[in-house]
Amino acid sequence: ARVLMLYASGNEQAKELVGMTLSTLDVPVDALFSTLGRTAARGGETKIIADMMQTWHNNLVANIKAGDTKTHNEQLWDPSTWPKQARGVGFMEAPRGGLAHWIVIEDEIIKNYQAVVPSTWNAGPRDQNGQPGAYEAALQDNHTLHDPKQPIEILRTIHSFDPCIACAVHVTDPDGEELIKVKVR
Repeated sequence: ARVLMLYASGNEQAKELVGMTLSTLDVPVDALFSTLGRTAARGGETKIIADMMQTWHNNLVANIKAGDTKTHNEQLWDPSTWPKQARGVGFMEAPRGGLAHWIVIEDEIIKNYQAVVPSTWNAGPRDQNGQPGAYEAALQDNHTLHDPKQPIEILRTIHSFDPCIACAVHVTDPDGEELIKVKVR
């Protein structure tokens, strides 16, 4: 989605990379909303970030040369400087998707910490309105299976999300009955 947003907003590098990908593969823009698109976007985003790293490095070196060596607030680094009761939350867009962290600190001790990682969002079940999670939605587009007894296309689709959890693929019908067991060797 991030690469498509860059592309749609007119980012020159994204337009060039997406255009080159579409041209090389001889596919329309709609092909980017697929297993192929997610895999290609990961490569394109890696190129965009790698190119930006040189700029970030140059800025860091310039800041250090100018005497700016501060990278954090040292006054708040030691937990003894924290308030007795503290709560924190952080959100970011990680390579796999949205990432969120929550923390509760009481008397300088972490009382509660939780994270919702991108793979949790992507692998999540249907929501309260019946909307499918990302994995389920990606598998609903009538994949053509080369060999229904070894549906490798399902694995490729899930892998295009780059999952990072203990995962398995279970193909079930809406009543929860197992339709097929997939064993990957």
